Amino acid sequence: MPAEPMLFHYAAPKRLHGLARRWAPRCAWLALALLLPGLWLALVATPSDAVQGEGYRILYVHVPAAWMSMWIYAVMAFWALIGLVWRTRASFLMAHALAPTGAMFALLSLITGALWGQPMWGTWWVWDARLTTSLLLLFLYLGYLALLRAHEGRASADRPCAVLALLGALNLPVIYFSVHWWNTLHQGASITTQGASMPGATLAGLLLMTGAAWMWAFAASFRRVQRLIAEREAHTHWLHSLQAEALESAPLEAARA
Repeated sequence: MPAEPMLFHYAAPKRLHGLARRWAPRCAWLALALLLPGLWLALVATPSDAVQGEGYRILYVHVPAAWMSMWIYAVMAFWALIGLVWRTRASFLMAHALAPTGAMFALLSLITGALWGQPMWGTWWVWDARLTTSLLLLFLYLGYLALLRAHEGRASADRPCAVLALLGALNLPVIYFSVHWWNTLHQGASITTQGASMPGATLAGLLLMTGAAWMWAFAASFRRVQRLIAEREAHTHWLHSLQAEALESAPLEAARA
């Protein structure tokens, strides 16, 4: 690896494409390896909650989805900033690749939150500070994707999308601190720097499910950025050579199988 920072080493679309091609399947397998023991702990090993009964198990999906929706947007904003400051095409493409996955987690967070809230609060939705700011996060993802689609994925979308991502990032601390700044129905953080207010098995299952969500997000984003690079770099010689090599190796791999 050259002395240049890894961040800029993979700024070239060709290098990023190679990285994504190598790591997408590995991340997918890691996601499965974390998901299976996580599901076992979530559905089998841990007992039901004394107050919420079996309904509390939705936290194994809701909490990772809520965390991921925020973290992915933060990573999008990071890549957007890198792209705007250093004008690296690959940074914009990484932000574009992350957006659909982040939107999916934001929607999943709201749906599972409603399913959890109805039996606990007696209602599917309240204009709670945490819920309202989380809904705004989903709208920011959808706005980003709509802006990207309006430009048909061309490079002209890179800077407007990056500006929207950076402006939307201001909502992230509001989401996190909303339960401290306002009186809300939503409970506070169960995991802090002082520890976790849950049994060890529950915490282990939650962390495994979160790890699986992270690995799946990496795999999906790497696959998506490969397609975006292929669309943007369709005219380049290196991509034509790579596609030709893939076509030549396909019959050999099929014969070995």
